[in-house]
Amino acid sequence: MIDFKYLRLGISGMANSHKASILAGHLGAALVAGYFFGEEHGDLDDAVYRGIEKELDRILAGEEAIWFNAKKAGIAIADLFQPLPKGRSEKERIRVIADALERNIDKPRESGHNVIFASIAIRALTDHPEFATEAVVDGIRKLIAGFDRANPGRGYYGQEQGWLRGDKVKLPKNQKLPAYNDEQTLAEVVADELINHASKQRRGFGGLWHLINHAAGILELSRFGFKEIARQAIPSHRHHLALWRTLPDVEKEFGAVVPARHDPRDPAYWKDMLKRDQARLTHRIKTLYGFWTVARYLRSAAKKKQAEKALLYLMA
Repeated sequence: MIDFKYLRLGISGMANSHKASILAGHLGAALVAGYFFGEEHGDLDDAVYRGIEKELDRILAGEEAIWFNAKKAGIAIADLFQPLPKGRSEKERIRVIADALERNIDKPRESGHNVIFASIAIRALTDHPEFATEAVVDGIRKLIAGFDRANPGRGYYGQEQGWLRGDKVKLPKNQKLPAYNDEQTLAEVVADELINHASKQRRGFGGLWHLINHAAGILELSRFGFKEIARQAIPSHRHHLALWRTLPDVEKEFGAVVPARHDPRDPAYWKDMLKRDQARLTHRIKTLYGFWTVARYLRSAAKKKQAEKALLYLMA
């Protein structure tokens, strides 16, 4: 298991992150996701849990400091994880986080981070209502409300065009997207996308990491009592997928994508030298949680096995 302290620290990190930037939510959310991965996979070798905890310690130490300008924000990464004022549990107020999300769920916001962060927080406070104090709930509500004016993220279109914001990308009129309007089909589509495209060198819109975690967020919103909001979120996920599919394969510029040699559930994985560029420190942990959240819905054992193999391209 993952030490319970990471859940507590992660919730504080999410509740304080609005003071820095909406994307500072990556840090706390990764700690919470890491804890829940351990909780859901309680039969793994202890070395796996210790490997994850070492990654979480790197986050706490400020190794991934790209999400905000600490000097400009007037708050350091360590400050994000400070406990908020104590108070009684107000579990019934978790709804205000969902309400904040509902106001910006009409389109992908920063590659689905509004959904990702809200769903992780809602699960944490629902499972552990002792943390659902007024200060924590209001802090997370402010984080999610911060996405109201956020754009869809950005993608890399090669050396000539460079990086483009999603709201500046013209989607092809003949783009054929799979139709999905329910949770089961959402999971199947995301698994297919991973299986078919994980080996391609595409950059932007959060990569397949976010496409997976955005879907997992929708599935968790439904599972934890917000089915209507989850249904409202599916069109924005399809928009996210549409943007992702416009990205070119830039292997010639950046080289081939190389998969991890071991499954992250294998202790050997955590002994390898893991890459930590492209924000892999936080995204690796969130995607461990997100992938198996999605995989839970796959009906075919063969497809699940294929998806687990393809996941290794994201885990290097």
